[in-house]
Amino acid sequence: MTGERGSIDGLRSSAPLTDMLPAVFADDDLALRFLAGLDEVLAPLHNVLDCLDAYFSPTLAPEDFVRWLGEWVGAATDGPGLPEDPEQLRAAVAAAVRLHRMRGTPGGLAEAIRLVFGAEPRITESGAASWNARPLGPVPGERRPRLHVTLPLPSPTPLDQYRLERLVAVNRPAHIPYTVQVTTAERTTDR
Repeated sequence: MTGERGSIDGLRSSAPLTDMLPAVFADDDLALRFLAGLDEVLAPLHNVLDCLDAYFSPTLAPEDFVRWLGEWVGAATDGPGLPEDPEQLRAAVAAAVRLHRMRGTPGGLAEAIRLVFGAEPRITESGAASWNARPLGPVPGERRPRLHVTLPLPSPTPLDQYRLERLVAVNRPAHIPYTVQVTTAERTTDR
């Protein structure tokens, strides 16, 4: 499958033009053959329009349309730092709006990494938040902002390091310097 929905052999139109002909042309062989050819060309368009709601569902849409839908909603769906598996791609597009609300937070960053890599990251940062009724109270966190992401993977590659780097760069708070590290996950043995 090439991802194109243009020519589908045997696809019938849901609104054949021959059924809409005035009675005077209903017996005209040339008109019927001409419109049958147009029906064959227009059938995929009618099919898409009849199923349009399914095209806006990442779980049902064709893969090429899911990529376009991901661009439309601002999901990370293309390039070396992003999902390769079609199911991960669909999950990333489905989660895009929720992730936009969480963007720049440790939870949002962790969720984006889980969607792309399918692994749980360890995130450490310098910031903190506090409330104090007295003015000029102590400021929590460290003076220098920093963010560090460690991602344990079963069999990491240099490409994984690059993919994580790119993903963190896009989803971190813009003003915070960051570092990333991909490590080999420890294997647990069942006893």
